[in-house]
Amino acid sequence: MNNFEFKKSGYSEGQIDSDCVEVATNVTGRVAVRDSKRASADAPVIQVAPTAWATFTRTR
Repeated sequence: MNNFEFKKSGYSEGQIDSDCVEVATNVTGRVAVRDSKRASADAPVIQVAPTAWATFTRTR
């Protein structure tokens, strides 16, 4: 089991009932993403390579 330390998007901070994704980048070689509404220990987590995440989040 990985010890992901998830962080909520800065865009949703301070918003009441805000739902978004949470991202963990603390595990070497992986970026983990989960739905903030389902943040329990057994919730599904998508794991991708850091290069894939960088490509996905790149702004054009």
